[in-house]
Amino acid sequence: MFIGAMVMAVLFVVSYFTFSVGDSWDTIGGLGASTVTLGVTLGLTLLLIGTAIIHLARKLMADAEMVEMRHPAASPQEDRDATVAALNAGLDESGIGRRPLVRNTMFGAIGVGLGLPSVVLLRDLAPGDQLDISKLAKTIWAPGMRLVRDVVGTPILASEIEVGDLINGAPEAMFPTEENGYPELHGAQEQIDKAKGAIIIVRMDPDDITPLKGREKWTVDGIICYSKICTHVGCPISLYERTTHHVLCPCHQSTFDLADHAKVIFGPAARPLPQLPIAVDEEGYLVAQSDFTEPIGASYWEREKQ
Repeated sequence: MFIGAMVMAVLFVVSYFTFSVGDSWDTIGGLGASTVTLGVTLGLTLLLIGTAIIHLARKLMADAEMVEMRHPAASPQEDRDATVAALNAGLDESGIGRRPLVRNTMFGAIGVGLGLPSVVLLRDLAPGDQLDISKLAKTIWAPGMRLVRDVVGTPILASEIEVGDLINGAPEAMFPTEENGYPELHGAQEQIDKAKGAIIIVRMDPDDITPLKGREKWTVDGIICYSKICTHVGCPISLYERTTHHVLCPCHQSTFDLADHAKVIFGPAARPLPQLPIAVDEEGYLVAQSDFTEPIGASYWEREKQ
C-alpha cells in the first residue's frame, strides 16, 4: 500500500501536466479530466497511506495494554527514565526496526505522497506568468480615468461630495460601456483589477490636510483618495471616523490618519495607504491623474524594487 501510494502521487503529477484546463479541457464522464484524475490520484494516495498505517498498527505492532497513572506535577527522574525505556521497548515491539521494507516504504509514501502533490499545488497558486512580480506594482488606473461609485458605477461629481463623506469607489474601466470605450473584462483578470483598483474617497476641510512633499496638488478642494486595501494583509477598509479623519481596518485594527497622508497611527500595518492623485475633468467629475505611484496592498519581499 505504501508503494501504491507513491505510484498514485507520481500519477497525480503526471495528470497535472497531461490534462488541459480552461476552454480545451478533456472530459471523463462529462467532467473535466484534470479535475477527475487529480482528485482520484490524490485521494488514493492519502487513502493508501492511512489504510497501510492502520494495518501496520493492527497486524504488525504488539497488542499489549499499558496503563500509566496521571500525576499533577512532573514525574521523578526514575519514572522519566522508565518512560523512555518503555517507548524504546514499544519501538522495538512495533517491528519497524526489524522490517526495513515496511519502514522505508512508509516513510517514502509519506514523503512522496504528500511532498510531490504539495509542490504542484503550491506552484498552481501562480500559474503561467502570474509569478511576474512587476504586475504587483501596477493597477488598472490610468490618467484621465474617472472615479466611479462602487457597485453602481456612476461617475462622481466633486461638487456633490459633502465634508465628512466617505465614498467607496472603483475605476471607471470596471464598468465598460459604449460611451467610455473601455474593453470588457472577464474571469480572473476582472477580479484582479477590481481588487487592486478599489479606493475610498473622503472630503474634509482643506486646512486639515497635511500633504507629503510633492503631493500638494493630489487633492481637489479637500477631496482626497486612497487605496481601500490595507497595507497589513490586504483587507478592505472603510470604517471612517469623520471627526478625527481616522479609518480603521476591521481585520486587525490597523488605523490610518487620512488627513496626514494616511500614516499608520495604530495596529500592525507597516506602511501608509497608497494615495491616488486626483483632479477634475471639464465636466466636474473626479478623475485620476495617474496610477498609484507605489504598489498597493500587503508587503512582499521584492516590493522595494518596484
